[in-house]
Amino acid sequence: MIFLSALAGAVEAERIAGVEVPARGSFAGHELKLKGAGVREQWFMDIYVGGLYLPESMAEAAAREIIESDQPMAIRLMIVSGMITSAKLKEATMEGLNKSMDGDIEPIKAQVERFLAGFDEEIAEGDQFDIVHDPAKGVLVYKNGVDQGIVAEGELFKRAVFGIWLSDDPVQSGLKEGMLGQ
Repeated sequence: MIFLSALAGAVEAERIAGVEVPARGSFAGHELKLKGAGVREQWFMDIYVGGLYLPESMAEAAAREIIESDQPMAIRLMIVSGMITSAKLKEATMEGLNKSMDGDIEPIKAQVERFLAGFDEEIAEGDQFDIVHDPAKGVLVYKNGVDQGIVAEGELFKRAVFGIWLSDDPVQSGLKEGMLGQ
């Protein structure tokens, strides 16, 4: 009986677009659980797999609750296309931020510039980016597990970043649904 309950509690990694998405992860010292993952597609091609990681206490949270929460959380982007470049990722991120902020990024312009610097290095298929909200520091960017030295502070900026994928007008609705585990 104990053996069966241990198995029932074990959470497996998800496999999406050929990428293994871990069920749990440590992000800036915070142990978080995968809520869901999905694929960002463009022109009938898979671009990246995105996973949303939250504290256990937010397992049932809706998109708006997640965006507005000051809990630790992370979005992991796993690049699955060799077609994506640093410039393209920055451009897409800027478009997502504009949508998330209803076209007015002026209030977060300084944070946006710092944040986009986290994508300066060339990008290759297989690269992994972690966009982490640490309540004590702000939004942090990691590439392949290495801290990019990017800290963008402010609750408005955090909401804008997570809104790229989770807002009412997300970058891609199917990806949002996947990240929310729907």
